Amino acid sequence: MWEMIWPLLIVVLSNTFYNICTKSTPSNVNAFGTLMLTYITAAILTGVVFLFLVKPENAIVELSKVNWTSIVLGIAIVGLELGYIFMYRGGWKVSSGALVANICLAIALLIVGAVLYGENITLKQVLGIFICIAGLFLINLS
Repeated sequence: MWEMIWPLLIVVLSNTFYNICTKSTPSNVNAFGTLMLTYITAAILTGVVFLFLVKPENAIVELSKVNWTSIVLGIAIVGLELGYIFMYRGGWKVSSGALVANICLAIALLIVGAVLYGENITLKQVLGIFICIAGLFLINLS
């Protein structure tokens, strides 16, 4: 059970700090400049941890296993970061911006799961979609 809980805790804790930092990014800072420093920090951290976990002589072998997904993931992360920065600069509240984005994401991933991976969509999930959509309306009424 713990092997399912600890990654969730990392996601929640990291996402909390992520949204606090993104919301707190000064509006007069160029979005790409702040992201560049963010990614330099991330590159240094992941490089150090990577070399700590993998013997330096095995680093090239490990990196040779990487495929196209790393490049597309990098592009997706830039889009994600820019989207949140501009959402918050556009006036979204930290209490609702990420919530709305994640509800929309959950609905999109339900469809992606069915179309690309052949996952079944249950009646409960369809009802959940409608409840989420109703929630989006309620959240955005205020």
